[in-house]
Order: sequence, then structure tokens, then C-alpha cells
Amino acid sequence: MLELFFWLNVLIVVYTYLGYGLILLILNLLFFKKNQSTETEKPEVSVLIAAYNEEDWIVEKINNTLSLDYPAELLKVIVITDGSTDGTFQKAKSCSVPTGMSVEVYHQNERKGKLAAIERIMPLVKTPITIFTDANTHLNQQAIQRLVYHYHNPKIGAVAGEKRISSANKDEASSAGEGMYWKYESLLKRWDAQLYSAVGAAGELFSIRTDLYENIPADTLIEDFYLTMTVLRKGYQIAYAADAYALEGASASVGEELKRKIRIAAGGLQASWRLRDLLNPFRYGIFSWQFFSHKVLRWTLAPLALPIVLILNLLLAFSNGQVYQGLLILQILFYLLALLGWVFEKKQLKIKAFFIPYYFCVMNYSVFLGFARLLKGQQTVLWEKVERKRNQ
Repeated sequence: MLELFFWLNVLIVVYTYLGYGLILLILNLLFFKKNQSTETEKPEVSVLIAAYNEEDWIVEKINNTLSLDYPAELLKVIVITDGSTDGTFQKAKSCSVPTGMSVEVYHQNERKGKLAAIERIMPLVKTPITIFTDANTHLNQQAIQRLVYHYHNPKIGAVAGEKRISSANKDEASSAGEGMYWKYESLLKRWDAQLYSAVGAAGELFSIRTDLYENIPADTLIEDFYLTMTVLRKGYQIAYAADAYALEGASASVGEELKRKIRIAAGGLQASWRLRDLLNPFRYGIFSWQFFSHKVLRWTLAPLALPIVLILNLLLAFSNGQVYQGLLILQILFYLLALLGWVFEKKQLKIKAFFIPYYFCVMNYSVFLGFARLLKGQQTVLWEKVERKRNQ
């Protein structure tokens, strides 16, 4: 029974982080057919930028958005600076706007969080497509065109853009780990969408059909993911536009990244419970498997399985032969590499090979901390601002 439980947990870990991706790849190689649509009609779009204390970024962000390759008469930019106590509102309001282009800036002093700010403004949005993007990211020139292209398919209710991490400091712990994670995550999202639907979207860049927007619970911790998942409940799919991307600087340190990961983990656990109806395969078909494999396992069983595998391996290594001893050695080496990654980050030594195991451990450790915060009611909807390196 001990061996069976050990291998069951090994299977959970391997399937969650490697096996699911491999199965997706095989299924797409067998069944994926490329969309051959050539329609070029462009709809009106509103780009929403929710910015809290982003005075260092906001002018650059507005200028980047206005410079995107999309007809000026079809593009409306809306900036929401609710709760900001620095110069974000003033800088956004005084930003130079080219003739014929539209930038609206909204502000109220009370800080209620990003979701409250968005929900306050959404009734004012009249365009058929709404694009959401973070204030500290740069969008590529074709981003809007690549997002709206997918709406030619009436089954698509939302489109997720790709998040990319600036590689200027790629040998540092936060950049190496976060960058590698998002490269793999982007692959999974692409394969998910090709098979049936992407599983949610990240707030750096995504879009929805405006008429599908619905108010979601005010205490929702990861509103971008939850909002796009409500589209699935209405019978639509989420497309993935790998060629529409938001470039963001890496977290200034792994400690800063941990703050973000804890919040996401708490929000992921919250969302998994509230969206549990999507796990019904009789209603949602193959998407239930995608949701369970890509998200639910990462936020629940997989992090829990990691310490269980280590503990059981210790017990089995002394009584069940060389196979378990070999596996224990491999596990110890992996965690030693992670420990060295932590030591090297403290000493600012750049050895990328150690930072990947370190980031993996931090990512899973954050789930336990997120769960604790969720149980204690300590995680609020207000973002704890994460310090990031500037894009290069």
C-alpha cells in the first residue's frame, strides 16, 4: 500500500507538470486543423488600462497603446486610476493625445481594487470588443489586430494574449524562473486552444465580447481568470493569440515574485471551488478535463504530492531496494539545486541552472501559503504591488 500510494503521487506530479502537456501535443498533432479564415473586417475596440500608482509607467503605456497598428477611429483607450495616491491620474490626464484619437481617464479617490474599478467603468463601454491590459506592459504593434481576428469565429467569446517576460536579466533567478515558466505556460495555452479552448487568461492582455461581460463576486482574487472562465459557462470558447503579446519586466527578486504567486494561488483555489461546475464532463465535455489538468491539479493535488513523494521515498529507500534509493538521490539532488539557487540569488551569482529548480519550489510553496491566507481570510482583493524590472 505504501508503494502504491508513492507511485500514485509520483503520477500526479509527473502528469501535472509534464504528462498533460505531452498528451496535448500528441492530440494536436493528430487532430488540429489550422483556421483558414481570411476575413479582415475590424470592429471598434475599447482598451481598458486599470492603473494603481503607476506614475512611472502610465504615460509610456498610453503612448504604446495609441501607437498600435489599428485604425484610430476604431480605437478607444480608457484609463482607470481609482485609489492612486501618486501622480498617475494627473499624468494620464495630461498625456498628449494625437488628433482623432480617444483617451478617457477616470478616477475616484477610494481604493476598492482592480475588479471594482473595472466594474465601475464597464457600463460605459459601448464597443463590441473590450481589451484589458496592465499598465506596466508593452504590447506589440499587431496586438489588437491579432486579438480581434479570432472573433470572426462566432464560437469565440474571449481571446487570451500571450504574456512574455523581458529577457534583459535572464540569468537572474526571478527572470530565469519566471521566463521559463511563462514559455511553458504559453505552449500549454496554445495547445489547449487548438484542442478546444484556452483555460482562462492572464490580466496582462486579454479581450472579451463586451456583451458577454458579467459582474462577478466582489471578493474575486484573480478576476482576469474568473471573468474569462464565465465565458465558457455561456457556451463560448477562449481563443489564444500567441502573436498578440504583452511584454513585462520580471519581478525584481524571487521574494517579490513570491508575493504575486501567493495571491494567485489563493485566487486559484478560490476560483477552482467557485467554478467547480465546469468540471462536469457531461455538460462541458473535453474542457472539464482541460480545466482539471491545467489548473485545478496545479492548485490542489500536485503541490501536496511533492512532500508526500519525498517522505514516502525516504521510507521506501531503506526497505524496498535500489530503485527507491536511486529516486531518493535524484530528489535530493533536485532540492539541493533549488537550495543553491536560493543561496546564489542572495549572493547575486548568476547560474541559471540552479534558478529553475528554485523557482519551481517557490511556485509550489506559494500554494500552501495561499491556502493558509484563504482559510484565514487574510488575502484581500487589493493588490500588494510587486516591484518589477523595467522592460528593455
